[in-house]
Amino acid sequence: QLVESGGGSVQAGGSLRLSCAASGRTVKNIHMGWFRQAPGKEREFVAAITWTRSNTTAYADSVKGRFTISRDSAKNTVYLQMNSLKPEDTAAYYCAAGARSIFSTTPPAWDYWGQGTQVTVSS
Repeated sequence: QLVESGGGSVQAGGSLRLSCAASGRTVKNIHMGWFRQAPGKEREFVAAITWTRSNTTAYADSVKGRFTISRDSAKNTVYLQMNSLKPEDTAAYYCAAGARSIFSTTPPAWDYWGQGTQVTVSS
């Protein structure tokens, strides 16, 4: 089970940190990622991180330099630090797990999903 938290409403330029806690399963040996979905749009890839010690990451071009994904395996938790937020970042954000590659940017490639947390950025 994946449970997201940390969403909310902020003004443009602000920051939020999302958390994804995994229960019933360890995140020590599974790739983790974040997707988002705005109303009327398809779910899109945001960022992902490997389970290996290298902690290799991947980001969508739209968030590079603003968002940072990280993980704490001891806490079975993955984070998404979002800085310099823009109104176009407004969406429901979903935690995902289980893809074979962190460069898998399509939702069907990911096996497990959280219920989502809403992020709203006002101008």
